Amino acid sequence: MPGTDNEGRPWHMSIFDALYVISYTATTIGFGEIPYAYSQAQRLWLTISIYLTVIPWFYAIGKIITLLQDTALRQAITTERFATAVRELQEPFYILCSYGESASVLAKTLDEKGMRVVVIESQQERLNELDLAETYSVIPHLCADAKLPENLIRAGVHHPLCSGVVTLTDNDDVNLAVAVAVKLMNPTLPVLARAERDDIAANMASFGTDHIINPYTLFGDQLAMRVHAIGTFILHEWLTDVPGDTLLPPETPPRGRWVVCGYGRFGKSVVENLARENITTTIVEAMPELTGCNDCIVGSGTESKTLLEADIENAVGIVAGTDNDINNLSIVMTAYELNPKLFVVIRKNKRHNDTLFRQFNADITMQPTEIIAHECLAHMISPLLAQFLTLVRNQSNSWANQLISELVSIVGETVPERWAITVSKEQTPAITELLSKNISVSLHNLTQDPADRNSRLNLVPLLLLRNNVPMLVPPPSTALQLGDRVLFCGIADARSAINISINNSKSLNYIVDGIEVADSVVWRWFKNKLQ
Repeated sequence: MPGTDNEGRPWHMSIFDALYVISYTATTIGFGEIPYAYSQAQRLWLTISIYLTVIPWFYAIGKIITLLQDTALRQAITTERFATAVRELQEPFYILCSYGESASVLAKTLDEKGMRVVVIESQQERLNELDLAETYSVIPHLCADAKLPENLIRAGVHHPLCSGVVTLTDNDDVNLAVAVAVKLMNPTLPVLARAERDDIAANMASFGTDHIINPYTLFGDQLAMRVHAIGTFILHEWLTDVPGDTLLPPETPPRGRWVVCGYGRFGKSVVENLARENITTTIVEAMPELTGCNDCIVGSGTESKTLLEADIENAVGIVAGTDNDINNLSIVMTAYELNPKLFVVIRKNKRHNDTLFRQFNADITMQPTEIIAHECLAHMISPLLAQFLTLVRNQSNSWANQLISELVSIVGETVPERWAITVSKEQTPAITELLSKNISVSLHNLTQDPADRNSRLNLVPLLLLRNNVPMLVPPPSTALQLGDRVLFCGIADARSAINISINNSKSLNYIVDGIEVADSVVWRWFKNKLQ
């Protein structure tokens, strides 16, 4: 379609010029007749071209925007991105099948320790909190139902680097479904599950769930431990708390008669454990027909009349154990007015009520979130630690006190680091090399400083597991063998130093025999010549 140039001579647009004009016209960026004014025929054709391109362009843009707003498509894109992120993980990781109060504490602690986690959570509001959280590494997460096997597969149950699955929702049926699904899909994968009902716990156990956590049973055991073995309790708390923290001296519950308000799962556990220590209890329960309480005072405990009927004035302690935080605070405030000398145990259900409970400052505050998180961390960070704590409960209180004294003298009063090693070619190449040469390596050698063999590292071997036979606080002279697993506790610097010893043959040789091995080939040749 010819036009004319500035001098009136016929001029034809090239293909590139035509494409250029249509491009800026169709996208509504602007309009200009270039390089010369158009003829009427050209203007007519351009008008037709505008309507043929701009209208479909706007229609296409609208359709694309509508498509991107489609919930199903966005979920599919998010799901695929999540699955891809999990597949690309190059480090060991745990799958958290919730992001509630316990799981969020767990995720934060593991992230701080450099351990990767993957999260599946059915409530988007909780994942929004995860998006806003400051983490050292990116935490892949998906808003989905963890009970569905396809979601567990996307989260990595078949991934070779998956270290285990943790399900800590407040719904026992959901936890059971997750535990069963994982054990059927990958029987060797460790599973930690929360279960408050005995029938659910038994069902989980029948499918091989590795660790079943009941916060109320755990707290009941700890309360009984405080009564008859305060040293064992301190050791337990000290080794399961956050490294670097300083523990306050725990209060020892008095012996005598206690008033227990609330006879649900928590109250029953407390009553059973106090009874085991020959401590009598008076139970206050608002709905005895639902809790199976045959001998109790009917009431909530928030009113003075009920507490007086329970003879609170002559009791030595009170347990406010309902599932309502405000009621629990009301119970202990009313009880204090009637008997200011009471030893108070209060149950805190929600973390957001921390400020209220700190203001009250009870003798013992029980929060399921913290108990569950600490128990999980004991299994996840160092499985040997959980086994050690189980064995400790069978030791005497004096034994625990003696161990605490030794630990404090070596690692200090702050909560120590805990870690485990396995004597193997992969984890301890230096030890393996010396053992292959029939050179003995003892636990004492691992406590020596690789920079100065006459100095001791601030660490203590707590447990040695050989052929599945445990040895509590093994003597320093114990010679190591291939396959041994050793649990240590100590300061962070000692952990770094022992990593040098077990990985560097030169350092370990120096520790064992005091001889520094030459590094280079030339220096070794020169040294042999001198000898």
